Amino acid sequence: MTITLNTNIEKHHQSFQANAQTRVAFHHVHKSFVVNQQPVKVIHDFNLEIKEGEFIAIVGSSGCGKSTLLRLLAGLDQDFDGRILIDGADVSGIGGDRAVVFQEHRLFPWLTVEQNIELGLLNEALTSRDKDILVQKAIELIGLNGFEKAYPHQLSGGMSQRVAIARSLVVQPRIFLLDEPFGALDALTRHQMQNELLRIQSQQKMTTVFITHDVEEAVTLADRVVILKPKPGRVEQIIPVNLPRPRNRSSFELHQLKEQIFRILTEDKIG
Repeated sequence: MTITLNTNIEKHHQSFQANAQTRVAFHHVHKSFVVNQQPVKVIHDFNLEIKEGEFIAIVGSSGCGKSTLLRLLAGLDQDFDGRILIDGADVSGIGGDRAVVFQEHRLFPWLTVEQNIELGLLNEALTSRDKDILVQKAIELIGLNGFEKAYPHQLSGGMSQRVAIARSLVVQPRIFLLDEPFGALDALTRHQMQNELLRIQSQQKMTTVFITHDVEEAVTLADRVVILKPKPGRVEQIIPVNLPRPRNRSSFELHQLKEQIFRILTEDKIG
């Protein structure tokens, strides 16, 4: 089997109008921060279209802007140049169509599992019964049955992150954003959570953007891997992962893809 790299940076110089299959579109996005009273550009001319139901992984060296891009798409930071579109409409802030999971589970220790999950519905105009139904569905989806009344201190790291994922999924988002969600877990638990995420993403058909520094994780999970070049962050290459699921982590084809991405990242650091 031959693995080929797509070396074309995905520029979009045509109309801003997203086509029928495009769920998310970044058009010439620039982002700067002020450091010591001087502007520092962290994102430069970022362009990307993400199809409905697609799983995108973004990798790159530390400080290349991966998490910044996720925050912009989430609507947590609106101070940028360019356009970010969801279903053809500009992102103007946070919204129920998107959900975010961070590396830290950020559970409230004085609340039970089901109470932490219900926090995801805090701003939803729903009856208590409807909220209970949605919470129970999220618990079943993520495999937390029997732990509804448990508190965070009674859970393992993997289970705590399951609760965080359930809290995000309870709003039934169309776009799922994850910022290195399994980075703090041990290797075995991380693999288990990766498999769970693929199962959930397949069932729910969510458009997924996954930030990671782990190349194996990226090629195991994603339909495409976006490699960012740092200082300032910009697309270096976008690599399709044309391998069937479930993917064999020890296969030659997957190993070849990992090596190609490592080479690009290493050359980037050397340069």
